[in-house]
Parts: sequence; C-alpha cells; structure tokens
Amino acid sequence: MNEHDSERLRALLEGQGLRRVELPEEADVLVYNTCTVRQSADERLAGHLGTAARLKRADPHRRVVVTGCLAQAQQEQLFERFPFVDVALGPQNLHRLPEALGANEGTRCGYFADEPVMSGDLPSHRERPYQAWLQIMSGCNNACAYCIVPFVRGPERSRSLAAILAEARRLAADGVREVTLLGQNVNAYGNDLPGRGMTFADLLDALDATSGIERIRFLTSHPKDLSERLIEAIADLPHVCEHVHLPAQSGSNAVLRAMRRGYTRERYLELVADLRGRVPDVALTTDLIVGFPGETDADFAATLSLVEEARFEAAFTFIYSPRPGTAAESLPHHVPEEVKRERVETLIAATQRVARERHQRMVGRRYEVLVEGPSRHGQAYRGRTRQNVTVNFPGPAQPGELREVLIEGATSTTLTGRLVNG
Repeated sequence: MNEHDSERLRALLEGQGLRRVELPEEADVLVYNTCTVRQSADERLAGHLGTAARLKRADPHRRVVVTGCLAQAQQEQLFERFPFVDVALGPQNLHRLPEALGANEGTRCGYFADEPVMSGDLPSHRERPYQAWLQIMSGCNNACAYCIVPFVRGPERSRSLAAILAEARRLAADGVREVTLLGQNVNAYGNDLPGRGMTFADLLDALDATSGIERIRFLTSHPKDLSERLIEAIADLPHVCEHVHLPAQSGSNAVLRAMRRGYTRERYLELVADLRGRVPDVALTTDLIVGFPGETDADFAATLSLVEEARFEAAFTFIYSPRPGTAAESLPHHVPEEVKRERVETLIAATQRVARERHQRMVGRRYEVLVEGPSRHGQAYRGRTRQNVTVNFPGPAQPGELREVLIEGATSTTLTGRLVNG
C-alpha cells in the first residue's frame, strides 16, 4: 500500500511542475512516505530526517514533507520532534499535498483528519508499465492487539465497484497485464457498502469477466474472513492467480487469543486444507511474529510446527515491537530481546527450508511467467509465475510478455528455468 501511495504522491508532485531527481541534494522538495507498523521503520525515518535537517540548513527554501502512517500516528508531535519539517499528511490526506506546498514559506501544514478520500482515486505515476496496484479499500476494523494500522489508516472503507472497474479498464487499455488489489483486509470488501450486497468474491467475479486484465492478485487476506465463496472464486476464475497471502502471525492458540486474531490454529489449518484441496497449485505465503508478550518456548514451538504443517511457499518473519496505543503495549511478560532474536533466526531457517522444499516440487514443470525485465543474474531475465514466485531464465524476452518456462532449479526464494519454444 505504501508503494501504491508513493506512486500517487509522485503524480501529485508532477502535477505541480516538479520532476523526480536521483539525489536528496538535488531536490527542492523532499518527501518521506512512512510506515509505522514496526519500530524499525520509525528508526529508519529518523535517520533519513537527519539528512533532511542538514539539507534544510544548507537551503532554508527547501521543503520537507512527511506523509503516511507515522505522520498520522505522531501528528503535531512530529513538528515538535523535527522542527524543520514543513508539511505532514496522514494517509487519508495525501490529496492535500498540492495545497500544503502552496502555503506560504515558513508555514507549517499538518492534515490528519479522517477524510473519506482514498489515495486510489488520485492520479498515479506507475513505476512498472505492465503491473499495477489497484486499491479496493482502505482501513481496518479489526483490533489486533499488536497493530497500529486501525489507528493510522482509519475504519474500513470500500471503493465502489464502478470506480474499481473503471480504473481496471483504464489500466488494461494502458497495457497493464497484471493488477494487485490492495486493502488492509481485502476479504472485508463490501461490508460497508449500502445494502452489504457486494462481497470480495463478487468483485473478483466482476473484474475477471469485464476488466480486460489477464492476471488478478490481491493483498492481504485476514484468515477469519476467508470464506468458502472466496476459495471457490480463486479456484474457478481464470484470471485470478493461484496465490493467497494469509497471515497466521502465530501457531499458538494462547498467543492468537492474546493477539485478538479471531481464529484458532485449527481453523487456520482447515483454511489451508480447503485452499490446497480446491486449488491444488496454490501458493500460500504468510506473516509470522515472534516474541509477542507472554510467548513461551511451547508457544514458539507451536509456530514452528505450524510452518511444517501449512508448508508455506514464503513467510515474512518479524520480531514483535510495541506500538504506542495498542493493547499489547501494556501486556506483561515481554520477551527479552536476545530470546526474540534467537527465535526469529530459528524461524527464518525453518521457513526457508520449507519454502525450498515447496519450490523443488515445481522443478520439471512448465509455468506461465510474466516477464518483468532483466535479472540481476548475468544475462538472464526475470518474471513471476501465477503463484508469485520469481523465475530467472535466459532470453530473449520482452517485458510484459507472458512466456512459458520449464523450471530447472529452485531455491527458497527463486526458480531458474528456460523458455519453452523460445
């Protein structure tokens, strides 16, 4: 979502006559689009703003802008911590950027209201010609104990079906072959629309039938809202890709309860079995947190065993970090940092081993690959399967092509192969 919002910010800036430059020293306006899901993101921003402070001292006319979730979380405190910042905008206020830049020099502008304007309705400057982000909703109504997203992104709001289809058709006409539908919880799409008659599965039906887009992906699915109807849509709709990102967060029921996730380990594994049963070639990826307050050795062992049972193609692993204002911040029995680090290293090793084993089963098979461009590996090209696995292969190939590739090798993160009939 942050990449999507950055593309919208770039288009707004270009609409003001600005152009992108490569180095901060060359910029008249410095824009930092932020995340605040984890403490590490806050720390990285502080480092970047140290550079901004130096550049602002060198040229007081330079404008410094902070947008996104950290700006929303800190609001006026951001100006107190970083007095050289000129503009701060929350995620629901990105459309205010031209107005803020038009204010008199020396005037601080902060916009943090919960406005019903989605960044998906703003103009965009895409980074990739054949792939695009497509926002279908914003915000989250869940109350996961560790998560700050509902506080900074606001409540769930769905874009209208008409707006989504119109954008998809524009993208298809512009040469886009693959879209990724975005929302904090796409499975909740339509719950807030009048009549509650439109579901996420219905949206996939409409996009598959009328958009002209050849590949449809989506992020992110909350397990408690993954319906049988949605699983059927993934199985039956030809343009919907066989990949589901389904954050588990933990394999321990005690930790899941403390996290307020709304499902059990057993229910999660039922969903995995249903998905693999209905969509045999589906790739499942996940998010996992270690070191949540109160997590015992037995709880962590349950997460490791979940990885073995669910057999994820990839897992994003995180060390728990407390977020201001969340319920978990005040929980007792915080796990020592050295234990967190030891656990995450063990978890990474386990998820990489399982992912490598899952990818090995693809060797000797042919997969459709959307060519993205040159690979980092020598003279090869790279692309992605419908399962969202990166493939490196020798050319010739052109970005945007759909090519068939015979898979000849696999690691935990990538595949290698050769073009069929190419």
